[in-house]
Amino acid sequence: MTDVESVIKMVLKTGGYRIGSKSTLKALKRGEAKAVVVASNCPEEVLEEIKNYDVKVLVYNGTNMELGAFCGKPFSVAVMAITEEIE
Repeated sequence: MTDVESVIKMVLKTGGYRIGSKSTLKALKRGEAKAVVVASNCPEEVLEEIKNYDVKVLVYNGTNMELGAFCGKPFSVAVMAITEEIE
């Protein structure tokens, strides 16, 4: 398991996350996001928007479908915001 996967598992247990590009960008605008996880095939325009914020970006080494499945969701997840402090 990679470091990114460990972080995702931790926040899934605690609930300190937002899923989806709209929710993630909203969390970034509000200053709630401490880090952002992006799938390897995250849309370029979403990545460019995220880069406008001073936040750590973690790249999940899988597609948006794989990230969705890893999060236990029945849909694809290209981006997720982590709203709690991580090491």
